[in-house]
Amino acid sequence: MTTPRPLIAGNWKMNGLAASLDEAIEVAGSVRPVDARVAICPPAVLIHRMSEALKGTSVLVGGQDAHWDDRGAFTGDVSAEMLADAGAQMVILGHSERRAAYRETDEIVARKVEAAVRAGLEPIVCVGETLAEREAGDTLDIVTRQVRGSLPPVLAGKPFSVAYEPVWAIGSGLTPTIDQIEEVHRAIRDTLEKMFGDHGRTIPILYGGSVKPSNAAEILHASEVGGALVGGASLKAQDFLAIIRAL
Repeated sequence: MTTPRPLIAGNWKMNGLAASLDEAIEVAGSVRPVDARVAICPPAVLIHRMSEALKGTSVLVGGQDAHWDDRGAFTGDVSAEMLADAGAQMVILGHSERRAAYRETDEIVARKVEAAVRAGLEPIVCVGETLAEREAGDTLDIVTRQVRGSLPPVLAGKPFSVAYEPVWAIGSGLTPTIDQIEEVHRAIRDTLEKMFGDHGRTIPILYGGSVKPSNAAEILHASEVGGALVGGASLKAQDFLAIIRAL
């Protein structure tokens, strides 16, 4: 089995206008593709322009969400097929902000993953516990249940990654200890191996939640951490590059 290169993915969330493409272009001009796979997931309105701006570079472009149907009467939604048509190669699914604000269940996330695979997109599937769940001692039960419920059998043999993002750490400036991160990532790895066998041993498990240049090296060198899903720090090229170079 070949261990895949780490994946560092930037999630711009609802940030970025046309002028922000310069940040992505700066990243693409500075990364060394031998070190890691790098992706930027901008708002949907920028995907086509970013894919054109980064054409010929090693930086991948992704979406931040996708509907579970390929087309239909779903005003305001974007399908995985549309993302691929706009130039996306990846898509983030099941982010805690979607699970909380839009009541997305594991079943809904699994349907979206199936749609992404149909469209030829590589899913980044997010899981993570709230602060109340961690304080109750339920972290491993919650996270492994989300992994089992959000990853459909269609992923067998397909490229994808799982991103562990403790909800209480996202945008808060707080991060779990390295021991806590490693404990959860080991539990996710065990679950992936049970679900997908040998393939489950090679799936990148990303960490996300207040990843920044000052803590990236320690996090990225922790056991079973196969990359990072980066939020606010991915909006500025120099901050994002510092995280990539921390590998």
